[in-house]
Amino acid sequence: MSREEQDLLSRAALGVFRLNGQFLAAAEGLANPAGLTAARWQVLGAVLREPLPVAGIARAMGITRQSVQRIADLLVEQRLADYLPNPAHRRAKLVVPTAAGRAAVERIGPAHAELAARLTGVLGFEGFAETVRVLERLSAALDEPEVAG
Repeated sequence: MSREEQDLLSRAALGVFRLNGQFLAAAEGLANPAGLTAARWQVLGAVLREPLPVAGIARAMGITRQSVQRIADLLVEQRLADYLPNPAHRRAKLVVPTAAGRAAVERIGPAHAELAARLTGVLGFEGFAETVRVLERLSAALDEPEVAG
């Protein structure tokens, strides 16, 4: 690996770490008025379209199953989510949002749309779309066996 390649990797990592912090701060600001944390919003968001087991949510989010389990248990305790039987796996129950959980996520919608519009205003639609494509490509590359090791 050349020094230039190492510098690119370091810059990419530091940029993503900073971006992660910025996104988490923005997500906390969006979720808080709805009575959620960023983590609870992420887990609820992962199961809005279809119920998923905790392990499936963890894979989609790129975090540990134990972290998702803790958050899912809190969501169930707050009646924002439920556990349903999983026909594919008896012990791995499915997480599904309740009506209250869906309503909490819906309350985030207007502020979420406003932030998206502000970012689009700064980056332009095509610039924003290209940024997303590049981040998705970087994530996919890190999943490649020859890169992941």
